[in-house]
Amino acid sequence: MNAIDSAEKKSKSRGIPGIRGTDHVGFTVPDMEEAHRFFVDIIGCDQVYSLGPFPKDPELMTNKLNVHPGAEMVEIRFYRCFNGANFEVFNYKSPDQRKEQPRNSDIGGHHLAFYVDDLDSAVQYLRTKGIRVLGEPTASSGASKGQRWVYFLSPWGMQFELVSFPSGKAYEEESAVLLWHP
Repeated sequence: MNAIDSAEKKSKSRGIPGIRGTDHVGFTVPDMEEAHRFFVDIIGCDQVYSLGPFPKDPELMTNKLNVHPGAEMVEIRFYRCFNGANFEVFNYKSPDQRKEQPRNSDIGGHHLAFYVDDLDSAVQYLRTKGIRVLGEPTASSGASKGQRWVYFLSPWGMQFELVSFPSGKAYEEESAVLLWHP
């Protein structure tokens, strides 16, 4: 049994019964059409389907989604972006909606990372599309040695990352569990 099979067997013996992996990542955007153009035209994702508009339902909003009872879910779109988790993109209206993007250092801060085969080519592509790339690619060290990465921002300021490690990462030589890799 190889290290990946062993790790999968071990993972299945604990935690939520029947769990198989990440299905999707959901996030809210300020402008659905701008987000659609970004995901389809820049990233290269496929829109799979959309839902909405939805009727007002204060009980659903507070009891099942933990948002303001006056929040309205305007639309949801689902995207498939090659290999990995799907994206569930929301557009809400809410009386208490915060407009600022969380930073990585904020509670709830986050970013989405895409694996690319050629980091330099991908960075150049983003720049030609007018996407703000934050600095130059950085070479990782320690357990992540072998990886290079760079952050970039969506048109509405959401943080994304490109990563590449075509020859693997240093931790893989000794670890019994490997991170998922496309």
